Amino acid sequence: MTSYLLDTLKNRFPEAVLETHAFRGDETAVVKKEALLEAAAFLKQELGFDMLMDLTAADYLPREPRFELVCHFYSTTHNYRLRLKCPVEAHDAAVDSLTPLWAGANWFEREVYDMFGIKFNGHPDLRRILMYDGFEGHPLRKDYPLKKRQPRMLHKD
Repeated sequence: MTSYLLDTLKNRFPEAVLETHAFRGDETAVVKKEALLEAAAFLKQELGFDMLMDLTAADYLPREPRFELVCHFYSTTHNYRLRLKCPVEAHDAAVDSLTPLWAGANWFEREVYDMFGIKFNGHPDLRRILMYDGFEGHPLRKDYPLKKRQPRMLHKD
């Protein structure tokens, strides 16, 4: 079964869409990270996806590309849902920020940066959001040592 949304995305970005799949209304497109911002802008401006519901990541160590960024979009006008995924290599763990399109991407991207170490180019305030400033490493990475001792937090009175 073909999907209008996925077909439209593939036709608009034939070189950037790596794969697509749809199952029971769950439509997903995998795009090159270089095209993420442009594809997201197309979804918002041309297809009416006015809500970024979630943005997260997954670590597939030892697979390369190691990470996968996952964005869930929703159109309140058309009641469409679409997931964009984009592979992210460990040696170049950075993608363009979606904050110019959705202000709500700010905290989602900060969480992904904090937990996985993926940077977001053009983010207005990319700093830790869940861990304290002196925390070393990124705790949702598969190679994060479970018994790692962290520097103590010093209270400033």
